[in-house]
Amino acid sequence: MDASGTGTRDARVAALLLSVLAAAAAAMVFQVYGAADGLDPVDYIRSGLILLSTWWLAWGAAQALLGLTARHRVTTHSTAPILGRSVVLVPVYNEDPRVTFARVAAMDASLAAIGDPAVVDFAILSDTRSEVIAAQETAWFAHLLADRGGAGRMFYRRRVLNTGRKAGNIEDFITTSGAAWDYAVILDADSLMDGATVLEMIRRTEADPRLGLLQTLPRVVRARSRFGRAMQFSAGFHSLIFARGQAAMQGRTGPFWGHNAIIRIRAFAESCGLPELPGRPPFGGPILSHDYVEAALLARAGWTVRLDTDLDGSFEEGPENIVDHAKRDRRWCQGNLQHSKLLFAPGLKLWSRFVFFQGIFAYIAPVFWLAFMLASVAAVFWAHPPDYFPQENWPIPVFPVDQRSKAVGLAVGIFGLLILPKLAIGITAIWNGRGPGFGGALLALRSVLAELALSTIVAPVLLAFQTRSVMQVVLGRDGGWPPNNRGDGSLTLDEAWVAARWITWWGLLSLTSAHWLAPSLTLWLLPVTLPMILSPWIIQITSQTSRARVFTVPEELALPDILARHDAVLARWPDTIPA
Repeated sequence: MDASGTGTRDARVAALLLSVLAAAAAAMVFQVYGAADGLDPVDYIRSGLILLSTWWLAWGAAQALLGLTARHRVTTHSTAPILGRSVVLVPVYNEDPRVTFARVAAMDASLAAIGDPAVVDFAILSDTRSEVIAAQETAWFAHLLADRGGAGRMFYRRRVLNTGRKAGNIEDFITTSGAAWDYAVILDADSLMDGATVLEMIRRTEADPRLGLLQTLPRVVRARSRFGRAMQFSAGFHSLIFARGQAAMQGRTGPFWGHNAIIRIRAFAESCGLPELPGRPPFGGPILSHDYVEAALLARAGWTVRLDTDLDGSFEEGPENIVDHAKRDRRWCQGNLQHSKLLFAPGLKLWSRFVFFQGIFAYIAPVFWLAFMLASVAAVFWAHPPDYFPQENWPIPVFPVDQRSKAVGLAVGIFGLLILPKLAIGITAIWNGRGPGFGGALLALRSVLAELALSTIVAPVLLAFQTRSVMQVVLGRDGGWPPNNRGDGSLTLDEAWVAARWITWWGLLSLTSAHWLAPSLTLWLLPVTLPMILSPWIIQITSQTSRARVFTVPEELALPDILARHDAVLARWPDTIPA
């Protein structure tokens, strides 16, 4: 759908209108509640914070509603011969080379099994800093070539300097070697993509001469822990609907998530050179969240950036515990806040600027909620005792109207914005027959309710991590680009305590202060402060392996071919080879 078409424009207007109206209604209800004892400056501040925070929740709900109601874009599946040359790029940074290179072997085998004569090569682009791991990469690459007979089709290079990190890695390859190919499928080290999906992406790109980037919706797989499997279920069950809503709004100015996507190399080379931002990190230096910027630059140059949610066979892995999730999220936080320097960059499309704004707001929204709670405690000092005799010489007392029902209604409404979209997606999925893929309608519904319960418990812990990340960036602390942890993510209680003890102290201090200064708020704050106090135990318990049937996903019921091929390669390859 064209970004200038009425469908995309109507979707954007509808989402903005619904979210703004919901936020305004929440702020007005709070104003009425605050007026019960007389409006004061803190009430106006709290109303503003409610407006901003509720808008973000309502925006997500509107996106889900669009995803449930938007008409699916029909994509013609072409069987025409592929004319261009393609390369699959696999950037690595201190990864386990055995597992990563086995993914390349599996994808190559998947392509070979189809027998399509299209040219699809592989390039492993190493930014590894460890000399030990680099030596292992060289040995495992030789093993990969011997296993797949890939000489001339598979390439490996390691950069001396990892300037620009992953974005610089891709840019270095495109500027030095990209002219040899027409298209590049960009993956992460933990990505897997079925050969049929790779070929379909290439055909769709060739069919649209203005298509500069085509993004798939990756499915999370291989999760074992309670936290990981809950996130895996949510990604498989809910994300499809949210992504359809996002695609309806973005049209030709779509997203790039940095991996599991195909680019037209000429378009990328002409449009996506990334400068270093002025100043020192965290706001200056290399752009960390480069993918959103590259999508905006492609759109600025007139290229289509599209999200096709119907493309199956695209997979990735996710964090297995809250601590690893928070470490990755810290990098995303810094990268998104860097976009504040790009909001007014010349020539960008208005929607691209709004995408930057969304990314920034996603991280400062938790700060608004924290500020609202602090302002609510401070409001006690501004509160006025009720005036039972507002009219002079009137002997009968006038009792103020009890407005607590409005506070309860507001809390229920805000909580509803969090849970109703997922419940609606669950009911619709069962109605439309998606339930069997998640273990049947009953198990799917149980999984939806369990994921809602777990996310409610975990949310205050994630809020604390996100708030700290924002504060660190604002105070000038550079988080860098730490490598992702793969494999077993189980944590001991001691490890969880070290990682989250500060959250426990925050929770205890907040609850104690609120109970001392504003006892009436104690019960209201318990849903937030209690998980914070218990955060080490929550982190430890959710990091443990779970074999429960809840959170079942289709990939567990029927192992996709590309995952089976990866397992077969790992079973065939030795555990170690001499470096």
